[in-house]
Amino acid sequence: MENAKQSRSSTLTILHEDEALIVVEKPAGLLSVPGRGEDMQDCMSLRLQTVFPDALTVHRLDMATSGLLVFARGPAMQRLLSKLFRERLIEKRYLAVVSGRMKSESGEIDLPISADWPNRPRQKIDLLGKPSLTRFEVLEQGNDMAHLRLEPVTGRAHQLRIHLMAIGHTIVGDALYGGKPSWRLMLHAHELCFDHPVTGEKMHLISKPPF
Repeated sequence: MENAKQSRSSTLTILHEDEALIVVEKPAGLLSVPGRGEDMQDCMSLRLQTVFPDALTVHRLDMATSGLLVFARGPAMQRLLSKLFRERLIEKRYLAVVSGRMKSESGEIDLPISADWPNRPRQKIDLLGKPSLTRFEVLEQGNDMAHLRLEPVTGRAHQLRIHLMAIGHTIVGDALYGGKPSWRLMLHAHELCFDHPVTGEKMHLISKPPF
């Protein structure tokens, strides 16, 4: 049984594992949780549960986004970790490649977001939407492209994608929001920082982008 578990886990990239939580790297093109329909069942949560049956979802990444994903070990830990995310006690940072030259080296995008119901799953900027805040920092740029570090202070659906589109700098490869064509969405969940919910240990996890 142990050999079978090791064989299945070898198909996963696990960056941290203990009795409370698991942190994995999700590849681009894989759902975080099952979707609708029989052809949308393959996902990170089910793959992980074949090795760790008690692994439960805490947050999600878009199917096209790669990077760090946290899972809880059991319902009690799921509630605790979900609370940390909800209260913004887990710092998340992403790396992205966007079109155009940024005018500012750093800044904030403070624009409310709501679902664009007739065009789901698209989101839209809406003055009556939920408050949404993204911080950005330019790491490097040329005349028509920039590499950014992004911090979503809030966690709305498609927040980084819609915020960057709203300021005229769509993420490369983002077909849903009119981004420049590419082999993939150039968005990667790069860094997580938080206090371990059981031990209090300072957790700092980093995943290098594959682009």
